Amino acid sequence: MSAPPRFDRGHTDDLMSFLAASPSPYHAVANTAERLEKAGFRQVAETDAWDGASGGKYVLRGGAIVAWYVPEGAAPHTPFRIVGAHTDSPNLRVKPLPDSGAHGWRQVAVEIYGGPLLNSWLDRDLGLAGRLTLRDGSSRLVNVDRPLLRVPQLAIHLDRSVSAEGLKLDKQRHLQPIWGLGNDVRDGDLIAFLEETAGLAAGEVTGWDLMVHSVEPPAYLGRDKELVAGPRMDNLLSVHSGVAALTAAAASGAALPSIPVLAAFDHEENGSQSDTGADGPLLGGVLERSVFARGGSYEDKARAFAGTVCLSSDTGHAVHPNYAERHDPTHHPRVNGGPILKVNVNNRYATDGSGRAVWAAACERADVPFQSFVSNNAMPCGTTIGPITAARHGIKTVDIGVAILSMHSARELCGTDDPWLLANSLVAFLEG
Repeated sequence: MSAPPRFDRGHTDDLMSFLAASPSPYHAVANTAERLEKAGFRQVAETDAWDGASGGKYVLRGGAIVAWYVPEGAAPHTPFRIVGAHTDSPNLRVKPLPDSGAHGWRQVAVEIYGGPLLNSWLDRDLGLAGRLTLRDGSSRLVNVDRPLLRVPQLAIHLDRSVSAEGLKLDKQRHLQPIWGLGNDVRDGDLIAFLEETAGLAAGEVTGWDLMVHSVEPPAYLGRDKELVAGPRMDNLLSVHSGVAALTAAAASGAALPSIPVLAAFDHEENGSQSDTGADGPLLGGVLERSVFARGGSYEDKARAFAGTVCLSSDTGHAVHPNYAERHDPTHHPRVNGGPILKVNVNNRYATDGSGRAVWAAACERADVPFQSFVSNNAMPCGTTIGPITAARHGIKTVDIGVAILSMHSARELCGTDDPWLLANSLVAFLEG
């Protein structure tokens, strides 16, 4: 693999388009599937029998997608090389009875998903997107990508203490967005509006998974445009880099010693415990069926899993210039300094010394610099799908990612170089 340039504007432009087109996990997997199809991958249904043919395949379930490429001549016990990521981001999600309001304002009832920076959703133009389920059991994606909703902040004249004591938001009372005027709040108004928007007949929608999103598009930022601001970088940045790396590895023509895999899960932000989360059976089932489809036995599966390595790719914390004391004093990852290796000896991250060696070899092969991240000992450490993947499947897992600011905000910040550097390191890893 030849050494990459330090920055590819085309790759970052494409990331920004991917972020803008993926306001929900369902849109993210649909866009990922479209890219895979263009690269020659084909969708396989979980309800069908699978064959052992070589080539690229993928399974799509809800807000999760698992894709893999079987090289020519791969044996049943050939190990996997996996890039793991997640499609969900913290946000506000629509409740089962969405229509509410008070004092002449029409509102949408929302529930808080994950751990968002609540203040980042105030006074921001918001759209609405997600999945509609129809009477016949099929689903339809919907995306109202225009200013539709707003969570208005209380004026400082009515909260004089905010400057001295800080903003205090009640999650139930203060985060319900407005979307119009009127005293006659009728049950079904929001869904009827979405049915009309999606070109559906009235009463056709019987279920929904809907969430709000900022309609401000991603943008380059800074004097030299060395930064990118945009939504859902945690963790669609990794999904985008992962699909770019998988399709590049599949198209390289190299004699791949392993089977490259992209596993993009849903529900990481609330614990991963679902049929589409990393703590569910999806990944293990796909890998096992791939072994068996190629004529393998339980023994072949055990051998394949024993040689498998997973990179859990998720965003991490760049050193914050205004809060440097919150970081470990000797570990200060910087944006555009290359991807980060995440370490926590209490297994909040899955990286160990041997995993570090795997990651270092991939970065060296790609000529990509990398940085190390550990949390300040006085502060709790976050976690990822890494430890879950390692424990559930018994496979070596390494936690890596890109350093950003404003994590869990409605709008996050990364460097322009880092997504490209991450993608190149992932290609080197998948090529083995």
